[in-house]
Amino acid sequence: MTGIRLTAPAPGWSIDADVVVVGSGVAGLTAALRCAAAGLATVVVTKARLDDGSTRWAQGGVAAALGEGDTPEQHLDDTLVAGAGLCDETAVRTLVTEGPDAVRRLIGTGAHFDTADDGTIALGREGGHHRRRIAHAGGDATGAEISRALVEAVREAALHTVENALVLDLLTDAEGRTAGVSLHVMGEGQHDGVGAVNAPAVILATGGMGQVFSATTNPPVATGDGVALALRAGAEVSDLEFVQFHPTVLFLGAGAEGQQPLVSEAVRGEGAHLVDAHGTRFMLGQHELAELAPRDIVAKAITRQMQLHGTEHMYLDARHFGAKMWEQHFPTILAACRTHGIDPVTEPIPVAPAAHHASGGIRTDLRGRTTVPGLYACGEVACTGVHGANRLASNSLLEGLVFAERIAADIVADRPRSAAATVADDPAPSPLLPPEARTTIQRIMTRGAGVVRSADSLARAAEELEDLHRSAFLKAGAAEPKDAVPGVEAWEVTNLLLVSRVLVAAARQREETRGCHWREDRPERDDENWRRHLVVKLTPDRQLVLRRTDTEAFGPVQPSGAADCAATGTIHPTPEEP
Repeated sequence: MTGIRLTAPAPGWSIDADVVVVGSGVAGLTAALRCAAAGLATVVVTKARLDDGSTRWAQGGVAAALGEGDTPEQHLDDTLVAGAGLCDETAVRTLVTEGPDAVRRLIGTGAHFDTADDGTIALGREGGHHRRRIAHAGGDATGAEISRALVEAVREAALHTVENALVLDLLTDAEGRTAGVSLHVMGEGQHDGVGAVNAPAVILATGGMGQVFSATTNPPVATGDGVALALRAGAEVSDLEFVQFHPTVLFLGAGAEGQQPLVSEAVRGEGAHLVDAHGTRFMLGQHELAELAPRDIVAKAITRQMQLHGTEHMYLDARHFGAKMWEQHFPTILAACRTHGIDPVTEPIPVAPAAHHASGGIRTDLRGRTTVPGLYACGEVACTGVHGANRLASNSLLEGLVFAERIAADIVADRPRSAAATVADDPAPSPLLPPEARTTIQRIMTRGAGVVRSADSLARAAEELEDLHRSAFLKAGAAEPKDAVPGVEAWEVTNLLLVSRVLVAAARQREETRGCHWREDRPERDDENWRRHLVVKLTPDRQLVLRRTDTEAFGPVQPSGAADCAATGTIHPTPEEP
């Protein structure tokens, strides 16, 4: 354990449970329902309302080998190709083999997918898939339907939920094992202020970290809280440099920041074309699947065209769909476009890449266990090895389902016993950044670690992020401290800074282009040296330590000391406390 924690008041209230699940997307609620069904006292903590996470924004659907003639082996092949040589094949095989039944159990929970005339599930196609295997709901409202079904199931099961609560740090017992979490309820939940949920098993399902960039498809709550908590607790994270930029996000102007409307890949799956301002298709000849190439390839192609033409966006042309198809298959996207003054029925849609999905995260094994005993992770916050260097479209919801069920099974089999939490000895908790630093971090990351990166841009980003970090320590150590007041915005931006520093450190280390990590100064893929994973830990003295795995396989996930990691890794020094 690092002993590092956020600056926050001591917990003033507590709840006892067997399991606490942090997050209310597909991964978190699936895990919670399975644990509760096995008789475990389960508490769900979520940052906003139960249905306000990233899951409900998912437009495309769930990928699984459900169609006639499709097989898990074919799904595996497509996933491995998209992952650019860094998928853990055992993890992918687990996903595609257990995926179809996991989807059927989701349907049993109450989710309704669109069906064909014969009553079978209607399957669409997206980038990187050679077959139609995407189950969808409401045309382009799959995430909303899955969220609805799971939230209703949680309420019917009368699970204990704490909404509007930001989780702060992991609690541990005297032996360093998980003992719960500290959290802050934001005025509208069941408790007010800082409290604790005491539990011997903690499942992090907090979603992504898209808010580290200025423009993202992620909701405002996606501030990397789970990854930051895990790092402070001493857990390993892996592959954070692989941030997928969705190629077709509705372009709202050069200065647009925050959450941007997504134009699902399913639109291209039904035959929409990517074109430049002259109407010329530019994906033809670049990949055998043209517009349906894996996302990293499409995002790079769009970016190259923007650079070539000196423009800030390209276009997605689906006028040939006609009004009826738009209204029946893509009503959500149609409404979003029209809200912003664009009618896809009569004009091409301006699109540009924006931060979308983190392929990396907290390193886990096939049962969702992290390197901290009793701490689990699933969904986008986790790195299972499934996605490699680039996530295959619509594999994320499936990953949440499959690995959430595996985590629940592991906890039920183990049934860990509660132990009293102890407060780690950290006489100087991590100083907080002021809320206004959020925009500064996002602009640093967008300039230096966006779709296109280089040694120079990453070096500048690293220096600017370290300046922010150093400034926080200097203010905290001043004769009259002027550090930020503890609160949700300050905690969020402090988390954003930590995950940004890790992302940039890993991106600087990986001197090649692979998947969604595009180094313009290192344009070639280098399998001999870089078909490896980068694993990062935070040491008790607040240093980031990177090590490189021996192969593309993850290998066992075992608790390890910071000294072991430092012995084989690269140290990125952090300023000492004044």
